[in-house]
Formats: sequence, C-alpha cells, structure tokens
Amino acid sequence: MMKGPTNFLLRLLLIAATLAVWEGLVFLFQIPAFILPTPSHIVVALYRGIASSLYIDHFGVTLTETLLGFACGSVLAFALGISVALSRRVEYFLYPFIVMFQAMPKVALAPLIIVWFGLGLTSKVVSAALVAFFPLMVNTIVGLRSAEEDRVNLMRSLAATRGQIFWMLQLPNALPYIFAGLEIAMIFALIGAIVAEFVGAQSGLGMLIQSMNFTMDVAGQFSVLLILAMLGLLLNSVVVGVRRRVLFWDPSQKLEAENAGAKKGGTP
Repeated sequence: MMKGPTNFLLRLLLIAATLAVWEGLVFLFQIPAFILPTPSHIVVALYRGIASSLYIDHFGVTLTETLLGFACGSVLAFALGISVALSRRVEYFLYPFIVMFQAMPKVALAPLIIVWFGLGLTSKVVSAALVAFFPLMVNTIVGLRSAEEDRVNLMRSLAATRGQIFWMLQLPNALPYIFAGLEIAMIFALIGAIVAEFVGAQSGLGMLIQSMNFTMDVAGQFSVLLILAMLGLLLNSVVVGVRRRVLFWDPSQKLEAENAGAKKGGTP
C-alpha cells in the first residue's frame, strides 16, 4: 500500500492535471469567457474579490446564516426525533405532518419565507434550519430505535427507569446515526442559506452570485462557487472531527484509525 505523502502528492497531481486540461481545452476551442472561463481567470477573480474584502464580507454573512440555521434545525430535529422515537402516540399524530411538510420543495417555500421574515438574517436562518431539519430527525429516530430489544428488556428487568434506559443505552447506541445526520444537515444548511439568498437578500455569497449573473461575470461566479465548495468541505470536516472525538469507542472509528495508521506506516 502506498504511503500517505505519496497519496497526497498524487491527489495534487490529479487536480493540477485536471486544471491544465480545462485550461487547454478552453484555449484550443476558443470558448468565450462568458460561457466557460479558464481556471486562471477564476483565480484572478478570486484574488480580486478577496483583496477588495468583497468576498470576505459576504462569506461571513453566509457562514453566520449557515451555522445559526444548522443549530436551530438540529435542536428542533433532535427534540422531535426523540419525541417520535419514544412515543408511538406522537409518531401517529405528528410524523405524517412532518413528512408532508418535508415533501414541499424548499425552493417554492423560500419566497414565502422571505415575505414572512424579510430580507435580513432571520429568513436565511429559517430556510437553512428547515432544509437541515429532516435528515437529522430521521437519523435520530432510526438510531434510537436501533437499540437491541434484549438489552432494553434486560435493563427493565434490573428496574432501570425510562430515563436510565434512554441515557445509558438508547442515546449512546444512536450517536453514530445522529452524527451521520449532522454531517448531512450541515451541508443542507449551507444549501438552504444559499437558496434563500438567491430569492432575496441584502448580502451573502448567494446574492453575490446573482449580482454577478446580471453583469455576466462568469469567472466571478465560478470563484464564489469555489469558495462555497471549500466552505462546505470545511464545515463537514469540523463535524467529522467532532464525531471522531466523541465516538472514539465506536468500532467504525477504530477501524478507520487502524486503516489510517496502516497507510502512514506503509503496511502492505
């Protein structure tokens, strides 16, 4: 098996080769910049946006909207997920409404959210929270219900209370599912914030893409998309890092750590 530094170098070479092919094809076929800009033009647009602090200001707005929406959506999803998983009555009455609401396209709801909450921060947070809510809630329900019935019955036979069963068995068993839902919810929160900014906003990277679209600044749009891609990767890495620290006892984490150690050591 190849060593870690070798894999990293090959990854960089692959990225460089892809960009070189992109640059060459655009130059060879003389594709206009307003259709497909070259990577060099995108880098120039990215540098100009960062140097003028234009991207930095809008980046901060979108990041704030995403994190607040993720936090609000996660709290609501966790609370409702626990309620539905532990109460058949709550599931019977509420779950159909939750599914029907989730089936509504958020792009169609975004204009209404803008009307109800305005063009400011609140509407973007609400949109991000709604998009991030459902995957985490479903994973929470599945995780809490995945506890083995034999273990639950054993704790009941030992006179364990419902709260003790939840905290000592069901919740620890559900944590891998919950963190998987959090990874999805974080990316969905970013998407929800951008969609809301497309519909109507005073600032943010989504609004910036819209304004660049009106001026046919395609290189600028690609540079903002690159920033969004890197932001999504960064936010996902944060959640994954927290998961590795919290779920150090999970077998999947141990296997991942062993594989990483084998790569570093060059074990065949």
